[in-house]
Amino acid sequence: MLKNLVSIFLGFLFGLGLAISEMINPQKILNFLDIFGNWDPSLLLVLASATTTTLISFRYILKREKPLLSDQFETPKKNKLGVSLILGAIIFGIGWGLVGLCPGPAIASLSYFRWESIIFLLAMVAGLYMDRFYYSIFARR
Repeated sequence: MLKNLVSIFLGFLFGLGLAISEMINPQKILNFLDIFGNWDPSLLLVLASATTTTLISFRYILKREKPLLSDQFETPKKNKLGVSLILGAIIFGIGWGLVGLCPGPAIASLSYFRWESIIFLLAMVAGLYMDRFYYSIFARR
């Protein structure tokens, strides 16, 4: 129960941070990525804050035997750089650059009932199923 309450609170806090920083605004993201045009460097503060928080907190987190609200750390099973990871990162970056949304901000922006977010999330879910379909076909070979 406590784990669920903490998860809900942290999800709300994350969404609030995305809203305050305007990372849920696709135009803000596109202006940040347009360094040779109408560049808006204000999201560098978000990037710097996230990087600083991660650098400080991970020093302490990794020294722990287990997380506060779980029995073990959840780490990826694969630790090698593969073609699917690189292709996924490229597709993610292209999508973010074209639309100005990525999964977290798109979900957070649903509270504003933006049609762009709904279309983006539907396309994202379709892409996830296409990936599973692709691997189910080619895994048999």
